[in-house]
Amino acid sequence: MVGQSPLGPGEGRAAVLLKPFVHQVGGHTSMLTYDEHTVCKPLVSQELSFYESLPLAMRQFTPQYKGIVSVHLKKDSHGNLTLLASPGLGQPDSCGRLDSAGGEAAVTLWHKRKWAASGSGEHGLVKWSHTQVTKTFKDSCSGKMLLRTDLQYHTDSLLEDANGKQPERKSYNPWGLHCHRQHLNRMSSKHNENKLQQFLLLENVVSKYSYPCILDLKMGTRQHGDDASEEKKARHIKKCEQSTSASLGVRVCGMQVYQADTGHFLCKDKYFGRKLSPEGFRQTLRQFLCNGNQLRTELLEPIVLRLKALLSVIRKQSSYRFYSSSLLIIYDGQEHKESADHHLPFPKSHGTNPSRVDVRMIDFAHTTFKGSKSNPNPTPHDGPDHGYIFGLENLIKILQNLSEGK
Repeated sequence: MVGQSPLGPGEGRAAVLLKPFVHQVGGHTSMLTYDEHTVCKPLVSQELSFYESLPLAMRQFTPQYKGIVSVHLKKDSHGNLTLLASPGLGQPDSCGRLDSAGGEAAVTLWHKRKWAASGSGEHGLVKWSHTQVTKTFKDSCSGKMLLRTDLQYHTDSLLEDANGKQPERKSYNPWGLHCHRQHLNRMSSKHNENKLQQFLLLENVVSKYSYPCILDLKMGTRQHGDDASEEKKARHIKKCEQSTSASLGVRVCGMQVYQADTGHFLCKDKYFGRKLSPEGFRQTLRQFLCNGNQLRTELLEPIVLRLKALLSVIRKQSSYRFYSSSLLIIYDGQEHKESADHHLPFPKSHGTNPSRVDVRMIDFAHTTFKGSKSNPNPTPHDGPDHGYIFGLENLIKILQNLSEGK
């Protein structure tokens, strides 16, 4: 959305208003929507190094890297918080690969938010009004999705109820709002208004879908990076041991599934995924492929083919370790019917893969490999990432069993 930015003279007039990415189902880093085909996230040097050195064979399995923008925090006289990004500021040619920027001099990354003191001396938390959340979601979905008017964001609503069960959500996934609120609080407490930060610009891999059904899977048997502290290392090892990461090499990190019978998304988050047993994981995979009326069995073969193609590529990547990265499995909740309706967008086909599914690797902040620019002397790892391969093999096996009715 192009509008007037609250910039001073000489800073530029046109701005792009960026909103939380409403289809973010997992992770802890805030994702923001730059335009219909582009999202952005805070830059981590290790992730940038990965995208800049990306092997050709892996490019069809990762989002396209589009460039960098510099961001600073700004608060107006009323206390409204804004994040402004200036393409190229402090980094010549930083946005050269972004073909959809339209030459804007600055990007407004967040619109007005009300603040309130927390009462505990800590920095105030962002308050989301009912009207703001509703408008953000409606603007982002272009009228394609139904929105429950009773949706309002609360921190504790992401957790379980009194019986230890997580309610099944039938509205938009609130996880992106949760991540963005935390990010704004961190930024406002750590950085001055003029402190520049850099954001990565990446392909929005779900933009081609009318009703994106997304499964976010944390891959591998190890999640901590080589640079993790002993405390963080112990914490991640415990999470793996207590979840399907250890037994299967993969765990659910988030999910949204369009339910054709109700017209809403069913959503689950990482807390749900951490508690799943191997059998619970299998049932959740089945649930991900169920539209509320029936199992979408026609999707199983194309997903398995895509996963096998990725497995073949990963087996050939010597020294790479994809610690804490995720794998997205995506399909359209709108069943593809052969009709004259040309308004329904579907992703391009990848080789033998039918156009209705996609598989993408994301989140490479802890990925390490020989020759990494951000870490010239990484911990030496020989051969492929066997923990990741173990997870992929089990995922393929479970989906094949589903296909066979097991």
